Amino acid sequence: MTAPVTLASESVQRLGAHSTGNAQHLVQSVDWAAIAPPALAALFALVVLVADLFLAERHKALLGWLATGGLALAGLAIVPLIGADRSTFCLTSGNGACSYVADPFTLTIQLLVLGGAFVTALLSVSAVRDEELPAGEFWFLLLSSASGAALLPAARDLATLVVALEVVSLPAFALVGLRRGWRLSSESALKFFLSSVTATAVMLLGVSFVYAATGSMHLSAVAEGLPGADSRLETLAATGVVLTLVGFAFKAGAAPFHFWVPETYVGAPVPVAAYLSVVGKVAGLTGLILVTVRAFPSYAHLWGPALAVLAALTMSVGNLAALRQRAAGAHSAVRLLAWSSVGQAGYLLVPIASAGYAGRADDPSAAIGATLAYALMYAVVNLGAFAVVAAVRAAGPAGATAGADGAESGTAGADPVDDGVSGHRLDDFRGLVSARPLTALAMGFFLLCLAGLPPGVIGLFAKVTVFGAAVDAGLGWLAVVMAVNVVIALVYYLRWTALLFRPAGDGRPTGETAGEEHGRTGEPVAAGPGTRPRPRRLALPLTATIALTGLLALVASGAPQLLLRFADTALF
Repeated sequence: MTAPVTLASESVQRLGAHSTGNAQHLVQSVDWAAIAPPALAALFALVVLVADLFLAERHKALLGWLATGGLALAGLAIVPLIGADRSTFCLTSGNGACSYVADPFTLTIQLLVLGGAFVTALLSVSAVRDEELPAGEFWFLLLSSASGAALLPAARDLATLVVALEVVSLPAFALVGLRRGWRLSSESALKFFLSSVTATAVMLLGVSFVYAATGSMHLSAVAEGLPGADSRLETLAATGVVLTLVGFAFKAGAAPFHFWVPETYVGAPVPVAAYLSVVGKVAGLTGLILVTVRAFPSYAHLWGPALAVLAALTMSVGNLAALRQRAAGAHSAVRLLAWSSVGQAGYLLVPIASAGYAGRADDPSAAIGATLAYALMYAVVNLGAFAVVAAVRAAGPAGATAGADGAESGTAGADPVDDGVSGHRLDDFRGLVSARPLTALAMGFFLLCLAGLPPGVIGLFAKVTVFGAAVDAGLGWLAVVMAVNVVIALVYYLRWTALLFRPAGDGRPTGETAGEEHGRTGEPVAAGPGTRPRPRRLALPLTATIALTGLLALVASGAPQLLLRFADTALF
């Protein structure tokens, strides 16, 4: 009996040692510095949510500055990570794949999305007050979405990628519908939600197919497993690749999955529309970049041509629809920016598509760098354009001017944004240079950057970089389509720019200074030909937003190499 007992005892000891070893392997340290940018944004979201419970209504404005400060700290947390590739949440066995990687690509996108969220927060401080949005909910949702946007570029497995993308999207649905009592806002939020949920379901189905074919969720393991997948699973794998790309294309607002964009932007508060046009779009494009060049390089022959066609279709649909906007149409300014953002998404897709050609999927840094350079330019000037739209809207509808003492005058008890339309028409910008010369000059500069015309030379160089990526990949036909679309875009950008400097026609003030020309007492305000009431003073955060984006656009135009160097940087 002694031998069996001894053998059993030794087996138990070996099993215990093996279990202890496994437990030690499962324990891993977390690199808190690497995850600081998204973690800080999430932490401040919770802080704002709790603070909202204890702050009196008259002090709720402090939440906006707390959120803005949190986003600034999250952005500053990127600085210690520059120059060092760091990773965490890694497998302790096998190939040691990591779920979170802080490489140059990650840090660049985090800078872009956190910077965009910071500018959105500045833009929102006045909007939350003027539009009577629930402060606690607004700032919590904005910070939550920003934390997801900062997490997404660092994700290196499909599960984290999908979760991060949904953390970006789910708060955005609520942000779009926060304007209580305005039917268009609720309708836009519902359309956005239903269409986005459908796209997410398609994407999850594709991810499940890819997992079934490769047996892994990590992007590096998927890239290794797809070429060697069982021949009986090739159709399943290809279907999974296509469905996954469809989901991310929807999030990026690429045609034909763009139908939610114009209605959502019109129904959302202006700062939320600005946020979606930059941070939301970049999040979708980031996911698209990661799954194509990091997970599916072996399917470059499939996604390369597909994205090239998608890019051509997206820029054509967006620019032609923007061209159709009429100056007097309701919400025509926001709709033009919405359709313009669809067209810009087409340009951003061009280098990603080129990465799938001529073996460039093996070294996609140059092509993806062109997308990042263009995205940085687009983010700055598009946020600036939305800031000017917010400024024109915040100045109020009919008769919203300042009297000699600087006090606001206008219709008694009127809410400057109560009609949901004032400041959203292109006609509201007619003659803006006479009322607000600096604001008009800033808007003209932003539009010229988007058009790619001097003095907005950063827009020109960014377009040349994207154009070069297409030519280098042998996509001559796509370069021609892009050139045609750039010419189309010139028409509506220059048409809007001309409105800024065109006289107000019948002597009526622009939407920034007046509308129905009635004072607080209901009596007409004197505004005959050649005279213009003094415009209302803009809130400091709104002025700071326009000044900040204008300064960044000027610096980028004066030293375009600051952005264009990403086209020559090793990103992965």
